[in-house]
Amino acid sequence: MFQTIIDAFKIKEVRRKIILTLVLLLVYRVGCWIPVPGLDLSAFQISGDGFLGILNGVTGNALSNGAILALGVVPYINASIIMQLLTIAIPKLERLARQGGEEGKKKITFYSRILALVLALAQSIGLVVGMFGGYLDPNGSIGSTFVAGMIVVLVLTAGAMFTVWIGEKITELGVGNGQSMLVFVGILATAGRAIVTEINSVAGNIDLIWTFFVFLAAVVIIFGFITFIDMAERKVPVQYAKQIKGRKMYGGQSTFIPIKINSNGVMPIIFAMALLTFPQLIFSMVGSGGIYPSFLQMGGWLYTVLVAVLIFFFSYFYAQATFNPADVSRQIQQNGGFIPGIRAGQPTAEYLTKISRRITFFGALFLAVVALVPTLIFGFVASGSSLVNAFSATGLIIVVSVALEFNKQLEAQLLMRNYKGFLK
Repeated sequence: MFQTIIDAFKIKEVRRKIILTLVLLLVYRVGCWIPVPGLDLSAFQISGDGFLGILNGVTGNALSNGAILALGVVPYINASIIMQLLTIAIPKLERLARQGGEEGKKKITFYSRILALVLALAQSIGLVVGMFGGYLDPNGSIGSTFVAGMIVVLVLTAGAMFTVWIGEKITELGVGNGQSMLVFVGILATAGRAIVTEINSVAGNIDLIWTFFVFLAAVVIIFGFITFIDMAERKVPVQYAKQIKGRKMYGGQSTFIPIKINSNGVMPIIFAMALLTFPQLIFSMVGSGGIYPSFLQMGGWLYTVLVAVLIFFFSYFYAQATFNPADVSRQIQQNGGFIPGIRAGQPTAEYLTKISRRITFFGALFLAVVALVPTLIFGFVASGSSLVNAFSATGLIIVVSVALEFNKQLEAQLLMRNYKGFLK
């Protein structure tokens, strides 16, 4: 990966894209430190647990800073997830996504932006009512508390949409998926800050120093395990028959269909945790956190079981939404191909369905293990440390996935430039 980055900086066009990406990420990080006017943050703190702790970690402590970009890309990510589900449920949107071409994608993106604006406004109001309410303009420098609350809501909503704009510009003009890069930088910022805090706290204590290094070793091992599984795939062989058209012979080649073990990425974990932490967020905002049972909160035994069950459910749901064996079988048959030992048509679709279900099971098992076991290991190795909250399972998977995707896009950019140079 480091060699790919070095090679990329040797090409002017790719180097310009990388620099533009870094500049936009810097603008985003600066916005994560500019406080919202009308808030008194002197006694303001965010706990590392629960939905707000996850939101704070994804945004790189922007929420605990009371920053103008405190919501980050969370509203847009939620809007994108909802639009994907609606695309499956509503036939009109499904036709628009599949047959609309580039114009259909633009309309889906436009609908996602509108939905992100609505979600950002709703989340801003919820934060002001449930969390920022006790810190609104105590000196009366802006006006009444209601006016101060309205200003905070508007600033947070505008900041969320500005973050969406930054992400889209990175996708359009830079390298990588912009929204993923923003989450990636936020998680790294949170982890880096936790490491610096831990180093300052363990200085001079030999026992805590050894605990710190054991924790980092566990993180490296888990990183390697996630990377290995993320790159693993099942290759289904496909053979194309020879066809004679005129005086030329076509086909006769062998290829394969790559089916990744973790094709769903981190989405099932995000769905599962969002579904379980949403009631906790609602109760905390209305000041009735005690109603929410303690065994359903993060770390409880029932919460752990439900997370594992929901991860399996959403893994199969997302796999069916993203991989259609019948369509793949039809395309193979139309192009004169077949899977060795399997008849074309319906038998091929059934064979691909069986493989997809088995791989999805192992992918879901991997996500469940990564979502639950590292937290237990980190809690045992460094109990009570801020590192446990900073290095969450979701964050680790996101960091690995985004880093690998960024490397692939850089390699694609380099390959495209090499082809251009060859044609010249």
